[in-house]
Amino acid sequence: MSSEVVLEELEVLESIYPAELSKISERHIQIDAEPDDPVDGGEELKLTLCVHYTDEYPDVLPDLSLDPVDGDFTEDELETILEELRTVGNENIGMAMTFTLVSHLREQLSRLVRSRAERHQKQEAEKERQALEEEEARTRGTPVTVESFKAWKASFDRELAIKKAQEDDEKIKGLTPKEREEWKRMGTRLTGRQLFERGGKNLEDETLLEEGTISVDISQYERTRTEEDQEDEDVTFSDSD
Repeated sequence: MSSEVVLEELEVLESIYPAELSKISERHIQIDAEPDDPVDGGEELKLTLCVHYTDEYPDVLPDLSLDPVDGDFTEDELETILEELRTVGNENIGMAMTFTLVSHLREQLSRLVRSRAERHQKQEAEKERQALEEEEARTRGTPVTVESFKAWKASFDRELAIKKAQEDDEKIKGLTPKEREEWKRMGTRLTGRQLFERGGKNLEDETLLEEGTISVDISQYERTRTEEDQEDEDVTFSDSD
């Protein structure tokens, strides 16, 4: 009975899997299985299901094993797939079950491909999220407070003063002794703002005057309001004939 069942089943399997099935012996076959629902861009997986029929088949499960062909499989993944195949086989005790086992194996491979693709997408999304957070943190910088701005301003002013001093030193090196004296003299003059803050004092200081500047006594041009009024009173008008 067992031999007849196996022979009949093998004939059917050879017609269904002409390229995938390899007959090792009358009771030992191998069938290559791939995902029945490939995922675009998904990993290529392929397993060989090895089936050894015992004398009690189909009243007992055949001996099953798996050999990886394409793709990487962990030991846990292979063991999980094999356990599921045995569960399906036990549900079909007493019947020819090889086609059912191969169909289920192909479904398992499809689920595994989808699971790996989803896991890969999540990992890539997480990497992208972390990269965006790092970029935002880098471009966001340190929040500005009054204290941090004052510290930055003081540092900036020091750097600016050092740079200006260096530039002035370079300029002075190229000047003649006379030009250097003039440069120093110009540097001691008060700025317009300094003059304003001093309330106009010392405006007649000789150090503020350029050489050759004429000093003008503005009092020579002053006319009091009283004198103007007096002149107006001295003017008389007569009626013309």
